[in-house]
Amino acid sequence: MSAQAPAISGVTAADRAARNPLDRGYALLGMILIAPTVLIFCAVIVYPLGSALYLSLFSVFTPTLASSFIGFDNYTALAASPEFWRSLLNNLIWTVLTLALQIVLGVAAALMLNQAILFRSLARSLILFPYFVSTVVAVLVWRWLFNDLYGILNYMLMWAGILNMPLDWLGSMPNAMVSVVLVGAWKYFPFVVIAVLARLQTIPEQLYEAATIDGAGAWGRFWDVTLPQLREVLVVVVLLRAIWDFKEFDLIYLLTGGGPIIGTQTLPLMVYKEAFGLNQMGRASAVAVAMMLVMLVFMLAYFRALKSRGEDAR
Repeated sequence: MSAQAPAISGVTAADRAARNPLDRGYALLGMILIAPTVLIFCAVIVYPLGSALYLSLFSVFTPTLASSFIGFDNYTALAASPEFWRSLLNNLIWTVLTLALQIVLGVAAALMLNQAILFRSLARSLILFPYFVSTVVAVLVWRWLFNDLYGILNYMLMWAGILNMPLDWLGSMPNAMVSVVLVGAWKYFPFVVIAVLARLQTIPEQLYEAATIDGAGAWGRFWDVTLPQLREVLVVVVLLRAIWDFKEFDLIYLLTGGGPIIGTQTLPLMVYKEAFGLNQMGRASAVAVAMMLVMLVFMLAYFRALKSRGEDAR
């Protein structure tokens, strides 16, 4: 009798739950509440992804969408295209250099704003200005600063005796890539400041006191206390910014258009060029799929970092 009781009890409970109108009502309500999210997810992610995969197997003329099935020829052409590999290399250079500058500037600014400095609240507000200003406005200002004829940057460098003649910042290499990286780092480093500053304010002061008693100086406290405490935040910030920087389009397009020639052309700019410049939507879709595969690596690293943070928290 006692051995059969759990089975009978379990079956009875399951049957009772299946026949309970209240449970069925809650299940239906849950489906109704989650339906809009599922529909939006399908509309903005699943459908575009499926369309890109589908179109990449065709030769598609953009204006009329006239198409013919060519299988994997678009991917074969990309693998043999020097322009694709140059764009991928530019994408990686842009992402790595911009991200490195963002981390350095962001951590330095956060450390400064965490100190008891004069007008600290005002400084914390102003440091966010680059991140919130419109990309179009920011690019217009920087294009004026970089102008080789009347730009203030060339004027200041020549006035200081560093240059003998104006530099073409946006029309020659490697100046164009350096300029794009500098503008990108300036535009997005406030995100790092926000994340790092929030973590700095939660570090126990006792850790610094103990390090000071042990004889650690300012650098010692930074390397032994601050940096280990920032490790988890920096991992997430690096992965998020790497994903966002890798797919950056508007800032580079507005600043250099991918030029000179393809000196600063990244994969997002190549997608735009193939789709609307050369009217090859199928090839553009293949580039987008290849770009998605690269970004998938960043996404998997991001999810793994989040999982490890959850396990550490437990």
